[in-house]
Amino acid sequence: MSTAGPSRGPHVVGRPPRSKPKTKSKQKLPHTKQVQKLASKGRIDALEKQAMEFIPAEDLQYFADLPISEATKRGLKKSFFLTMTPIQSTSLPTSLKGKDVLGAARTGSGKTLAFLVPVLEILYRRKWGPMDGLGALVISPTRELAIQIFDVLRSIGQYHSFSAGLVIGGKNLKDERDRLSRMNILVATPGRLLQHMDQTVGFEADGLQVLVLDEADRILDMGFKKTLSALLSHLPKSRQTLLFSATQTDSVADLARLSLKDPVHIGVGEANAETTTTKMADDSTTSTLALPAGLQQNYLVCPLDQKLSLLFFFIKTHLTSKTLVFLSSCKQVRFVFTAFCRMHPGIPLMHLHGKMKQTARLETYTKFTRAGGAAVLFATDVAARGLDFPGVEWVLQVDAPEDAETYVHRVGRTARYQSKGKALMFLMPSEEEGMLAALAKRGVEVPKTKAKGSKVTHVENQLQNLAFQDPEIKYLGQRAFVSYLRSVYLHKDKAIFKVAELPTDRFAESLGLPGAPKIKFLSREVAKQKKNKMKDLESEESGEDGETSEEEGPRKEEVQAKPNKNGVRTKYDRMFERRNQNVLSEHYAKLLDGADAAEDEDFITLKRADHELDNPDADTTADISKRKQRMGRAKRAIMEGGLGHKLVFDDEGLPHEMYEMEDGGEWIDGHGGIAGVKAAGDKFAEGERGKMKEATVLDREEAKEKKREKKRRRKEREREEAGMGGGKSAVAMGAEEDDGYVSPEFDLPSEDSDDAGQELWARPPPEKRRKTGTETLEEDEELALRLLRGK
Repeated sequence: MSTAGPSRGPHVVGRPPRSKPKTKSKQKLPHTKQVQKLASKGRIDALEKQAMEFIPAEDLQYFADLPISEATKRGLKKSFFLTMTPIQSTSLPTSLKGKDVLGAARTGSGKTLAFLVPVLEILYRRKWGPMDGLGALVISPTRELAIQIFDVLRSIGQYHSFSAGLVIGGKNLKDERDRLSRMNILVATPGRLLQHMDQTVGFEADGLQVLVLDEADRILDMGFKKTLSALLSHLPKSRQTLLFSATQTDSVADLARLSLKDPVHIGVGEANAETTTTKMADDSTTSTLALPAGLQQNYLVCPLDQKLSLLFFFIKTHLTSKTLVFLSSCKQVRFVFTAFCRMHPGIPLMHLHGKMKQTARLETYTKFTRAGGAAVLFATDVAARGLDFPGVEWVLQVDAPEDAETYVHRVGRTARYQSKGKALMFLMPSEEEGMLAALAKRGVEVPKTKAKGSKVTHVENQLQNLAFQDPEIKYLGQRAFVSYLRSVYLHKDKAIFKVAELPTDRFAESLGLPGAPKIKFLSREVAKQKKNKMKDLESEESGEDGETSEEEGPRKEEVQAKPNKNGVRTKYDRMFERRNQNVLSEHYAKLLDGADAAEDEDFITLKRADHELDNPDADTTADISKRKQRMGRAKRAIMEGGLGHKLVFDDEGLPHEMYEMEDGGEWIDGHGGIAGVKAAGDKFAEGERGKMKEATVLDREEAKEKKREKKRRRKEREREEAGMGGGKSAVAMGAEEDDGYVSPEFDLPSEDSDDAGQELWARPPPEKRRKTGTETLEEDEELALRLLRGK
């Protein structure tokens, strides 16, 4: 950084500039640069030696005590990072020496700084410059986490001269390509990074110094295992690798064996101790999960059809809290957010899921992060890993987590950095025993609590009203129903998630739907049992003794409305009984026609059947409309005997075809031979010419009459305007304002005039101002007729 001399005041006009000081500065400039380079080299060498020989003290707490550069210390201090967390004080002395690190610590413990500080220091000590290309690469599982890491990097690295870039999906690929080759540090998601490595010309990572894998277990769980393997094949083996995760799984261990060289294992629990491991009965080892110290966690048992009512009741009773609500699928998040917004709970509502556009996701993430007061964010597990939402007081898990690791990451969004927070999990009766056992196996004990059922406000009627009034709400509810059952069906732990035991009918009613769609992926045995029970009930109601076969059994094409607990049928029950709801048929058609077939294929069909008619003459034709019956008979008649014939009868009563052709020879003989036929043709042509002449005369007379009427109306208008304009004559008016009328001397000549055409061609056409519209067309027609008459 160059230093400026003392101020010399404003420049005086006419005063010659001083050239002597500039000459001296030019002579001293090379010497100054050389001294600065030598001094910088000396500082970097000394810093390198300090880092390699650094032995951390037992009470190491401050970043200022680490062997790091002054630029990094200033950036940390400017960002208010002064004291280190246990994972930082344990891992930084090792990673600053250039060794590979496999780190595990509880969520919210500050793992981001544990790998960003070494990234800056390694590149600084190796004198990395803009022309050296990519020096450090940070891979994150989600876009929001990548954005958060990039913001922290900009904050603590503001006094360094490195160029940093963010490469995530959802942005313009061409803009990223233009800047990619100039970046020293990249923060990226796996998919977009691999796309650039395969397609972007000039993007190389041959000189990579540091590779960081943040939330490595989540990267593998999201299906990026093959992508990550392809990325590692592009990177040089002579690099430093830092792998951090809140949970250590077998897949992470496998990844560490493939990507790390002699890594130093660093595991930090509650009291700065290593994470303990437990020996299982099947000789497998499992680690005990660490939770934040300030976390208060509970669970309650809630039936599936009461979850939304209990959630809405919780929001209404916590209007001053910042709450994060986790649901299992994107479509559930969208439905709950849209429906609750229409119900106006009195608190700002937001939603975040993986199917949103990148701009919307970033806007929601920023808005909820900066929200200092009360707010509710409905989200999927895309917000469960690594994201730091300041001030989150409550974390609600409306849908149970997939496993214990997911539970730990979800509740880790609160009680971060020695702050306090609360977590509440909703469990169905079929999930309670299995989920508690899975959590206890990993050392997580969750106490049980109860909700005040008498004060819970049920929202089924409000959702039914919304679904009937707004087709979008009903459509979103149908998709949410299917996506939830699909997520339960796809969970690996079948001891916890039992899709066959879910009360699907009551769940559909709780979403405001008139009935539950039929789910194909339920087991055939369970479906058969339910069908047999329905048949038995119907047979008992109808008074039949024997069982009805499947082919003869009645089919319910419509969901019947059920009375409420008091036995009273409401207006909404009658509404949903209607057979023809045209306003909703479009959304049913989307499901029937296979909307989003790539996602929901073979997972949903409505309770409707197409009745195939093998024999059209059977008794079942009575159920078909009369129009279809007539069409069927007409088709059969055509197939059997061809098209029908229409006959006409002559004067003698003989039948003939409607368009029967006469015999050519007989017709010529009947009309006097060839000469007679020719004479008849000439006579017919002469008659047609006479008709045309008569029509032409009538047309001319009509045109003349129209012209006279037009001229008369124009004269009347001129007289009226002359009277109103203070005595201005009609002649003067016509001279000033020409409306394109042709004077009478240019009218069509009479039929008796032989030299009319010669006079017409001899006189020059009058000058007039032409107008657009019907007047110009009429004048053109008139002139064409006059030219024709002249010939």
